[in-house]
Amino acid sequence: MPVTRFFADHAWLGDDQVRADVLIEVDGERITAVQPGADRPADAVHLRGVTVPGLANSHSHAFHRALRGRTHHSGGTFWTWREDVYAVAAALTPDSYHALARATYAEMALAGITCVGEFHYVHHGPGGAPYADANAMGQALLAAAADAGIRITLLDTCYLTGGAGRALRGPQLCFGDGDAEAWAHRASDLRGAPHARTGAALHSVRAVPADQIGTVTAWAEERQAPLHFHLSEQRAENEDCLAATGRSPTQLLADSGALGPRSTAVHATHVTSTDIGLLGRSATTTCVCPTTERDLADGIGPARALADAGSPLSVGSDSHAVIDVFEEARGVELGERLATERRGHWPAGDLLRAATRDGHACLGWPDAGTLAVGALADFVTVGLHSVRLAGAQPATLLESLVFAATATDVQEVVVGGRRIVADGRHTRVDDVPEALGSAVSAVLP
Repeated sequence: MPVTRFFADHAWLGDDQVRADVLIEVDGERITAVQPGADRPADAVHLRGVTVPGLANSHSHAFHRALRGRTHHSGGTFWTWREDVYAVAAALTPDSYHALARATYAEMALAGITCVGEFHYVHHGPGGAPYADANAMGQALLAAAADAGIRITLLDTCYLTGGAGRALRGPQLCFGDGDAEAWAHRASDLRGAPHARTGAALHSVRAVPADQIGTVTAWAEERQAPLHFHLSEQRAENEDCLAATGRSPTQLLADSGALGPRSTAVHATHVTSTDIGLLGRSATTTCVCPTTERDLADGIGPARALADAGSPLSVGSDSHAVIDVFEEARGVELGERLATERRGHWPAGDLLRAATRDGHACLGWPDAGTLAVGALADFVTVGLHSVRLAGAQPATLLESLVFAATATDVQEVVVGGRRIVADGRHTRVDDVPEALGSAVSAVLP
C-alpha cells in the first residue's frame, strides 16, 4: 500500500503536553514517521483538532447495550438487574447477536474506540444446547467488529456455576461448557482474524470453582494470552468466597496462579489492603468501569491505591450505560474526589494512558495505543469547536480533552491507516442509530 500522510493540528504523543502541527506518515497498517512542528503537505489528510492514539475499551459485554435506560424504573439491586441481563441473553442467536454487536461496535467507533475487549460468555443456545459450530456466538462477535472497522480481543469466558455449590439454571445454561476442560477444548477451536486476538476469562470466583481455575490459567499461559476476570464487584462475592474457601477472591486467584502481568482484574471495587498488595506486586492490571459501577451502585474502588501498589490502570464501558471512554477516564479521578473529598489524584496524561496504551496492553495489543514509529496506525481526532471545548487553550489542551470532551466530539477515527469515521460519520455503517434501534428491538424479551 502507498504511504499515507495525516496532518494533525495538535497531537498527544504520550507525555504531559500536546504538540502542534504533527505530521503522521503511515505505510500499510503501521506508523512510519511522527514529526511535530511540520508544515502541512497538500496531500495530507487534515485532522482538525487534537489527535490521540486510538481508545481501548478494555471491558465490554456487547449484548448489555440492549438494556440501556431500561432498568431504572423500579430501583432494585445489582442482583435484580442481573435478571434483566439473563432475559436478554436468553433471546440471543448468532444472527441477532451479530446485528447487536455490529451496531454497538459502530457506536464505539463513533466514540473513538479502536479496540474492544469483549468479555464473552453467551456461548450456547437455549437450555445450553450447542450450536453446530460450537463457537458460533464468538465468531459472530469477531465478524461484528470487522464490519464496524475496529479491533477486538475476544476474551472467551469460562462460566460453570451459579455460585458456590450451585448449578447453572434457566438462562445461565447457555453460558456453561460443563467443566473447564470442555471450555478449553471449545475455546481452542476459535478461528482467528487479522483484526482480532483471543484471550481467556474467568467470569468470577462465583462462576468457576477453585479446582477449575487452573485449567483456564494454563490455557492462557500456554498461548501467552490475556486473562481477565471480574473481581470483588459486590461485597456478597467476597462474603460467599470467604465462606466457601476461607480466602478472599483475590487470594484464591493468587493461589491458583491467575494473577500476573497478562492478567486484568475488572472492577476490584471491594478489595482489602492485602488484596491490593497481591494485585500490585503481581503487576495485574485493574480495569475500572466508572459509569457501570455507579449505574449499578457497586461503589467506588481504590484505583489510586492499586496503581500505587503496582497495578496498571485501564478502563471499560462494561454494561454500556453510556459508551464514552473520556467519561470513563475522568470518572476514575472524579470517583476518588468523592471518596476522599480531595482533588488531583490522577494527572490527565495518566488517565489518557489508561485509555490508550495501557488499555491496549491488557488486551494483548502492545503494538497499539501510541503515536510512535512502528505502532499500529490507530488514532482519533477530537474537534475543538463544540460547546464543550470551545475556548480550550494550547497550554491545557490535555486537561480539556480528558475533563471536558465527550464521545460526540470525536470527528475522525483511523484504524490500520483507514478512516473508519470521517467528519463525524461512520464510513461503513450508514445509520448507526437505526442499526442500534433495530438490533435492540430484535432481542428485547
